[in-house]
This record gives sequence, structure tokens and C-alpha cells, in this order.
Amino acid sequence: MLAEPNDRGNAEDPMDAVTDIELPTTQMIGRIDGAIGWMIFNKPQRRNAVSLDMWAAMPAILDRFEQDPAIRVIVLRGAGGNFVAGADISQFEQQRSSPETVAHYETIAGEAGRRLAGARKPTIAMIEGYCIGGGVGIALGCDLRFAGGGAKFGIPAARLGLGYGPAGIRKLIDLVGPAHAKEIFYTARHFTAEEAAGMGLINRARPDDALEEFVRDTASQIAANAPLTIGAVKETVAELLSDQPDIARCDRLVAECFASADYIEGRRAFMEKRKPAFQGK
Repeated sequence: MLAEPNDRGNAEDPMDAVTDIELPTTQMIGRIDGAIGWMIFNKPQRRNAVSLDMWAAMPAILDRFEQDPAIRVIVLRGAGGNFVAGADISQFEQQRSSPETVAHYETIAGEAGRRLAGARKPTIAMIEGYCIGGGVGIALGCDLRFAGGGAKFGIPAARLGLGYGPAGIRKLIDLVGPAHAKEIFYTARHFTAEEAAGMGLINRARPDDALEEFVRDTASQIAANAPLTIGAVKETVAELLSDQPDIARCDRLVAECFASADYIEGRRAFMEKRKPAFQGK
């Protein structure tokens, strides 16, 4: 169950307040909860199937989270017990029925996917219930994927006659390998959380009633660590997975970590046997 805004923490401490950012649609929620930014897909009546307005709101939420230095981790989840059950097929007749509307839709959805994959802060997909089609694509755009034991995964493109571009297929191959990627596309069936973990589609599965606590604990662990180190690792992984990695850039990221005030703080905290207070500087 999702927390209501401002129902946690001490009102005298703004870092503990839970607030929602203003968006042009109620079908997406951008929630700030201390060091965690929550991107919530909020169309539970359709299992959070993504509409064009929802795709368009994703970059705006990411902009807000990335501009706030207090936010250290971004978590994506769905309302109502499901993650995202794909794109909203009921809107395809109006929004994806001609070459022009298909191109418009793909531009907006593609930009949302690129922004998520390129987010500078670490991202976590908290997956409950259905994670289908475009929902799998959104999860693939995150750094980490944790799922409840009752989660279901699938890409039904072969049952709908849809085509998938090379960028999306490449993400899946990078994560699960070509054989599992073909099985997911060819069969178009639903896979359990256990199967998804076995093929590497998700990092871990947890019991449904323990998932949120696990995700919050993990996000808190990440938030307490050095942002520059985490950012450097994220960018280096992306470089190493690219066709022509820029090793010199990776080396510069390492040098920036060693030259940072956070490195000094980390050393001192270790020697003084206390928790470090990293500032991302």
C-alpha cells in the first residue's frame, strides 16, 4: 500500500517530509520521501498500463529528482499491486494507428526510456504483480530490479503483431543473454518471479509482503554511500557496455572520486569509527 503525502516523519524536519510534485497528469506521481524519489505509475484500474501522457510525464519527474541534491535514489513502482502491464492498448486506435501517430508515440515513449536509462542517480524498479511488455522495458531501464514472489513478466509482442526495435532487444540480451531473450519474445508467455531471477531478468525476488521493506532498506543503504562513487560506477558500466567505450572518461571519473571531499570524509570516518556523511562533493 502506498504512503499518503506527508503522513511520515517529523514536520519540523523537511528531510523527513513526504511531498508530491506537481504534474500535468494524475496518472503519474512523483513523490519525495527523504533521500528517495518515488516515480509511481498511478492507473490501477488498468494495471498501470502506460498512456502517452504517462510517458510524457516521466522526464519531468526525473528532472525534478535529478535537480534535488537531497535525493540519492530513484525508485519506480506501480499503484494497486501491479508494476506496469504494458502500454495502454485501448489508446492504440487513436494514438498508434497511422505512420504519423506511431512516429509521434515512439518519439515520446522513446525519450522517456532514454531519460530513464540515462538517469545520473541510481534507479530501482520495485516490481509487484504484472510487469508486461512496456513494463519490462521500463524495468530494464533501471539499474536494479527487485520483485515480489507473485510478480509476472512477459513481452506479448508476438501475440499483437508489434515490432520491437534493436535498442530494446539489445537491453534484454545484455541482461539475460540471446537464448532467454528469444524465449521471452517467441513464446510471449508469462514468466514467474522465480524464472525471472533464474535468467537474470531481476536481481532478487522477495515475498510480496516483504518487498517494500526490502526495497526501502536497499535504497537507504545506497543513499548512505558516496554519490560520486556510485555515479562513477554507473557511468563506467554504461561506457564498458557501449560499442566504443571511452576508457579515458572512466579514468577521469575515478580521479574525480579521489579528488573529492567525500573521499576525505570517507577516510576520516573509517579512522574515527563512525558513519560517513557524504555530500556528493
